[in-house]
Amino acid sequence: MKLALILALLVGACGGAPKPVAPTGTFTMKMYFLVLLRRGPAWTPDETPETKKIFEGHMANIRAMGDSGKLILAGPIDADAADRNAIAGIFVFDVPARADVEALLAGDPAIAATRLVPEILPWYGAAGITYPGKTGQ
Repeated sequence: MKLALILALLVGACGGAPKPVAPTGTFTMKMYFLVLLRRGPAWTPDETPETKKIFEGHMANIRAMGDSGKLILAGPIDADAADRNAIAGIFVFDVPARADVEALLAGDPAIAATRLVPEILPWYGAAGITYPGKTGQ
């Protein structure tokens, strides 16, 4: 009972429920390609000279795809280290067709080495998303 009274007083003091914010412009959606990067058959948590080299190539490829304007978001997923089928990361591409995504992924050393296996999905998001390294797009 005391808890309900305290919560009611707090809500009243804070002005009640938040009011919806009216949009300031036109909100449009656009199709992108979301890539889920799953741990592949060659994935291992072990750090060896070979896995380091593959990871460095993977990161260089991410930078190159981002600099090209085709990759607009990328990042790792904090997955359970014991889950061999876990999603390890994501990419979001702004390209016209799935074939473009496949061509970009073919150049990734971690995918070529089957440390990561991509799952490509069409995804609708807010138009105008850009890669953090790009400006003025």
